[in-house]
Amino acid sequence: MIRTMLATGAALLACPAAADTLIHNVDGVTIDEAGDVKRFTALVFDDDGRITDVLERGEDRPEGLDYAIDGEGQVMLPGMIDAHVHVMDIGFAALTLDLSDTTSLEDALAKIAEFAEDNPGRPWILGRGWNQEKWGLGRFPTAAELDAVVADRPVWLERADNHANWGNTLAIAQAGVTADTLDPPGGRIVRDAAGNPSGVFIDNAIPLVGDSVPPPRPEDRDAAFAKAQERLIANGVTAVADMGTTMADWHTFRRAGDAGSLRVRIMSYAASLDEMELIAGPAPTPWLYDDRLRLNGIKLYLDGALGSRGATLQEPYEDAPDTRGLALMTPSQLRNRMSRAALDNFQTAIHAIGDAANADVLRAIEELSDSYEGDRRWRIEHAQIVDVADLERFGQHGIIASMQPLHQTSDREMAEARLGEDRLGGAYAWRSILEAGGRLAFGSDAPVEPADAFAGIAVAISRTDANGEPFGGWRAQEAVNREQALDAFTAAAAYAGFADGRFGRLVPGERADFLLVDRDPLLASPADIRETEIRQVWIGGQRVR
Repeated sequence: MIRTMLATGAALLACPAAADTLIHNVDGVTIDEAGDVKRFTALVFDDDGRITDVLERGEDRPEGLDYAIDGEGQVMLPGMIDAHVHVMDIGFAALTLDLSDTTSLEDALAKIAEFAEDNPGRPWILGRGWNQEKWGLGRFPTAAELDAVVADRPVWLERADNHANWGNTLAIAQAGVTADTLDPPGGRIVRDAAGNPSGVFIDNAIPLVGDSVPPPRPEDRDAAFAKAQERLIANGVTAVADMGTTMADWHTFRRAGDAGSLRVRIMSYAASLDEMELIAGPAPTPWLYDDRLRLNGIKLYLDGALGSRGATLQEPYEDAPDTRGLALMTPSQLRNRMSRAALDNFQTAIHAIGDAANADVLRAIEELSDSYEGDRRWRIEHAQIVDVADLERFGQHGIIASMQPLHQTSDREMAEARLGEDRLGGAYAWRSILEAGGRLAFGSDAPVEPADAFAGIAVAISRTDANGEPFGGWRAQEAVNREQALDAFTAAAAYAGFADGRFGRLVPGERADFLLVDRDPLLASPADIRETEIRQVWIGGQRVR
């Protein structure tokens, strides 16, 4: 790209804060306040990284510019915003054992053995990404199977959906878990015929072993966060909503901000009421580090996931008639925690996957909206399986459905097995929620899925996976159009995190967070959108990639 200095050196020295940069010769695309596409050919931003002007074709350049950059005809898009990630988990996943690409139990065990051999100094073997459904195993893996490849050190591995963990015998023994250990409320220890822990711990049972894992040091956290930012920026993600921020996470983000190395913008949701109060005090924090960090509210978990049969359903699971899932809170607990947050104007983001959980959240929002008026922006995270009769309720009380398109392609066969064909009417129902008047914010749930917004857009408009399957799309009537998909990964995702007016659109007054890419997602096929080449990433008027 060609960068030209348009002012004299003396002028720059005289008024350094007035430096304006023009990027011209671009095929610019953004979403306006009405949700419509706006196209432009040039963008101007100031030294503070705020957009001051957007030029459409035929408009003259403003006078008094200091720098000009030739965009060489590339497509300019707003930076992608991932509305649901686990930032530190992205980093730690990159630094530990990754099983997300394994296709069988044997494949996973071989990879675990290799990792253990290559890392003899690690006191625990930690990792994530296993999925017994993807392996075609038909059951959960066991501690004995792990023991066969690593018996000399504890092994503790997180399932792909973050709702179950798999440990070897040494990890379970060191935690003191035995046949006499009771299942905690909202959790389940998978057991053998004799009642002994067989190796997998679901939802609220995970800490029974997980609390024994040595916590990472501050320098480990800093390294993981640096890796997470690197991964996100490489995918064109310039802002995220971090779901389940702990005190340790928050201090990691603050250390990066203080050091000037906080690049990605983070809309944060605390992991608990206690942490929400410790981090923010009596109200959501102000925006820090030039709109790069804010504690918005709290993340609450109402149920588990479909993969571990923890999602709560109104009727029993089709493939496990003895269970309807694991409720992680009672209705009273949910309302009490939502009320506590709302009293001090904190936003609530509530994890609900099964139709029973979604119905309860919708009822709670209806009940609390009369008491807590104003711009609440109630968020339901995932909203994967909704009773058809409840879809219309998303159009009330400003509810935001924070959903992850890639979950639909990863989970569709499992959803069919778990629910049966007759109960899929409200499954991953993006278009129905929009038509009901609800709002969509799209994300990835990374590291559960890759933080790849372009793959997410491709799924959102096609309901097909990377191989184009199934032909014609799975429940294709729930696909959204290209403009709606781009909006959900940019402006609508910013709105969902109370960041509208700050970033998410390429308009005057907002931050100059943008991408230069090789193709226009509004004109490309789903397969081509997946192949988008991200050539440059800018955040706050600074090139970061």
